[in-house]
Amino acid sequence: MSARGMELELATRGSHLARRQANTVTQLLAERRITAELVEVETTGDQLREELIHRLGTTGAFVRSLDERVLSGELDGSVHSMKDMPTEQPDELVVAAVPERGTPGDVLVTPNGTPLADLPEAATVGTSSLRRGAQLLADRPDLDIAGLRGNVDTRVEKLLAPARQREHERRLAAAGELDEEATDGSDEADAETDGEFDRSPQEWFEGLSEVERRALGRDVDTEYDAICLAAAGLERSGLLDGVPVERLDPRSFVPAPAQGAIAVTALEGETARRIHSAIDHPPSRVEVTVERAVLAELGGGCVAPVGVHARLQGAVVTTTARILSRDGTEEVCETRELPVERHAGAAAEFAADLATEGAAELVERARREDPDDAKRA
Repeated sequence: MSARGMELELATRGSHLARRQANTVTQLLAERRITAELVEVETTGDQLREELIHRLGTTGAFVRSLDERVLSGELDGSVHSMKDMPTEQPDELVVAAVPERGTPGDVLVTPNGTPLADLPEAATVGTSSLRRGAQLLADRPDLDIAGLRGNVDTRVEKLLAPARQREHERRLAAAGELDEEATDGSDEADAETDGEFDRSPQEWFEGLSEVERRALGRDVDTEYDAICLAAAGLERSGLLDGVPVERLDPRSFVPAPAQGAIAVTALEGETARRIHSAIDHPPSRVEVTVERAVLAELGGGCVAPVGVHARLQGAVVTTTARILSRDGTEEVCETRELPVERHAGAAAEFAADLATEGAAELVERARREDPDDAKRA
């Protein structure tokens, strides 16, 4: 262990989701009688010292700010969403543990549970992920993919705000608490009929989830018909059961490499070994190792729509990779069973074959396109 003995200090980002993920790690460690305290670290790239920027690379700014504190010896480790981690790390920094992985796939969230196939023509779907946008367009070329920023709670509020606000106004008007002229007069499918207003506006409000209540007070510039998010993010934010979702099959709507996985990084040594022994989940580590090996070989990083999903099944790791053009009109997609005893090497070989089949050309084309606002997640 470190000089702090049985008590660890772990870096985390300050967002609600990051803190919840980090708390999961501290709880797992506590079950093995290892006490860990979380230290919130601001993730501002321009605060990094020049030599650490050189050592940590130019991608993964959120990750670098945390790991800088580990490399300097100030903290024992850091907790990350593994999909955000660069595939290249300093030699002395190791992934000490990959706890049991959460749900790896994506979900489509709509105000009223409409599935992807039933969204209206030219529906507006919010995501800032190149991968999600490309796969949505591959399935539905008519969709309007619009940017969507903010933490998970904010994104859900932006989606729900217009529909919930209109319904609130209709209920107020039906109860005589709002002038008819104050409503937009719309009669959309998400509206309840007057005969179904069996609750007062206050009773209706009290029946809303917390995120729906917050949405009532949010101003939005874009009205989304749906948004696409990681299932694990919704789960860890406590929102999955409170909003209508369609789970997208990860075998076809292929998630980002290591999506749903948490990583604990530490300096190589006794502290890392103790964390590993306490909370590492070997099947999850095998799966994310395969996914990240494919990504590393292809070099897609944050500039190309690359999805990789691995499932450990006995002696094989069934791996699906889907690499697309940004507009979703071209793609290379293949599934291969990789031997678990040499999963990392087999994954690299799989990626090399994908590259020769056209994946390298798609990635290179994406690099030549404007990378501003690109995000792999």
